[in-house]
Amino acid sequence: MDILTDQSFFRAFHILFGITWIGLLYYFNFIQGEYVKVADPDAKADVFKKLAPNALWWFRWAALFTFLTGVILLYQIHVRIGTEIILGAVMGTLMMLNVWGIIWRNQKIVLGMKDGDAALAGAKAGLASRTNTLFSVPMLMYMVYSVHGAGVDISTNAVLIGLAIIFLIEANAIWGKMLPVIASVRAVITSSFVLAVVLKIITDNI
Repeated sequence: MDILTDQSFFRAFHILFGITWIGLLYYFNFIQGEYVKVADPDAKADVFKKLAPNALWWFRWAALFTFLTGVILLYQIHVRIGTEIILGAVMGTLMMLNVWGIIWRNQKIVLGMKDGDAALAGAKAGLASRTNTLFSVPMLMYMVYSVHGAGVDISTNAVLIGLAIIFLIEANAIWGKMLPVIASVRAVITSSFVLAVVLKIITDNI
C-alpha cells in the first residue's frame, strides 16, 4: 500500500502530535503561566532556565508535525472537504504560524536566548498563546468532521463569515491587545466554547 494514501497511518500520528501540541498549549496557559505569576523569583528563574525551553521545544515541533500530517490528510480526503473542515484547517494553520512566528520568536527574548524587550515580548507571546487557546475548541470540533465524513457541502456565505471572524481574531493576535474575554483562564475557556457555538450556528444555518 502506498503510504501517502494510508489515512489510518497519518491520522494516528496527526492525533498523537495534536494531543502533544494542544496539551502543551493548555499546560502553558492554564498551569505554567499561572504558576509563574505567583512564583518566587528563584523558582521563576528556574522555570525559565530549565523547564520552559524544553517544553517549548516539544510544543513548537508538535505544532509543526500536527500541521504537516494534517496537510497530508487533507490531500487524502480532498473529496470530503466541506465548510467545517475548511474553517478548522484555517484555524489550525494560523495556530501553527502563531507558534513559530509569534510565540517562539518572542519567548526566546523572554527566556534570555535573544536580546530584546522581555516585557513587550512576553505580552506578544502571551496574546498569541491566548488566541491559540481561543481557537482550540472550535478547531478541534471542526477537524473531527473529517473522521466521520460530515460537512462535505461548502457554503460560500458560511465560509466567508467564518473566515471573517477567524481573521479578525488573528488580526488582534498580531496587532491588537489582550482583551478581557481571553485575559484569564476562565475567560478564555468560556470564550473558546462560545466561539465554537457561534461558528457551529453559522455553518449549520447559513
